[in-house]
Amino acid sequence: MIKINYSIDEIDIIASKKIIPKIKNNIVCFEGRMGSGKTTFIKSICNNLNVVDKITSPTFSLINEYKTLNDCCIYHFDFYRIKNREEALNFGVEEYFYSSNLCLIEWGSKIEGLIPEKRHKIVLSFIDSSHRNLIFS
Repeated sequence: MIKINYSIDEIDIIASKKIIPKIKNNIVCFEGRMGSGKTTFIKSICNNLNVVDKITSPTFSLINEYKTLNDCCIYHFDFYRIKNREEALNFGVEEYFYSSNLCLIEWGSKIEGLIPEKRHKIVLSFIDSSHRNLIFS
């Protein structure tokens, strides 16, 4: 487990030096209240993994697919607006999870039973307008 307090200015260093090297599973779940920085941290991870696409929150589409410079694929999910687990199953979420591609999941707790057990969890907490707390497990 890693616990880090960081400033927004340090986010790229934290993502590239402290978190990305520790990712051993293709599933990373992000939890935290609205405004805690989940999407911002995912953008930093994607930028550090050389994503060439525009990185945006998939709040309304549920999933965004990003390509990297070396033609890898990263999936970014946001289950905040999902109504139930069946909705996730209907768009084939399990196929994404069981691929070898990195899956970055916001609000995964809404579909808890569908996410593979081999995963990482990042909990983000708002400290103030320019500082956050991160717990990685």
